[in-house]
Amino acid sequence: MNLATMQNDASLLIKQSLAAKLREEIIEGHLAPGQRIIEGYWARKFGVAQTSVREAINLLINEGFATKASGRSARVTSYSESDIAQIYELRGALEGLAARLTTERQPDLDPLESSLKELRKATKSGDIRALIEADLHFHLCLCELCGNRFLYSQIRTLLVPLFAFVAMRVVQSHQTAQAWESDLDRHKRIIELIREGDPFAAEFVVRGVMQQFAARAYAIWQTKDT
Repeated sequence: MNLATMQNDASLLIKQSLAAKLREEIIEGHLAPGQRIIEGYWARKFGVAQTSVREAINLLINEGFATKASGRSARVTSYSESDIAQIYELRGALEGLAARLTTERQPDLDPLESSLKELRKATKSGDIRALIEADLHFHLCLCELCGNRFLYSQIRTLLVPLFAFVAMRVVQSHQTAQAWESDLDRHKRIIELIREGDPFAAEFVVRGVMQQFAARAYAIWQTKDT
């Protein structure tokens, strides 16, 4: 390994370590939704160069935990009640279409089954962060299997920051994995419908499932910290 490679590896480890620290600050609520992430402050706090903090923030943007408009400071991802309602309207349309296209294609559904297995495992163990990650993976997998790369690109842009926001709210409001138990059968039903081969039934049911997810979203994410 040459010197340049070693330096690049060291730089990557620093960025990843800083991103992990900032992610915990966000998830634990020390950085609130919508709050600016001030590079200089965190550089001083962690004793690193401001450039390193900026690069770490870029990793968090890719993960959905932060957003940044052109020429502005990065901010912690934040959604209003109206935002959540509109996101679920769009999710219903996109994921319903994905279910229809996947049913028409009949690809190997092992990736969806694996995601459901991880979702069950995390729910049973009570690992809320692993559960949210598995839930996100299930829905991304559904849209990837549909074979429409533009749909997948759109849903990824929509879901990655949404699920990051979910992680923040769930941890801060001390929700448990029990809130997801009723969803396991719904995820299983999606797979069953795709296997049954009726594209429009699959689309109809997935749209309905999204409405059910939205209906209980407020109870989970709008719970105030105690």
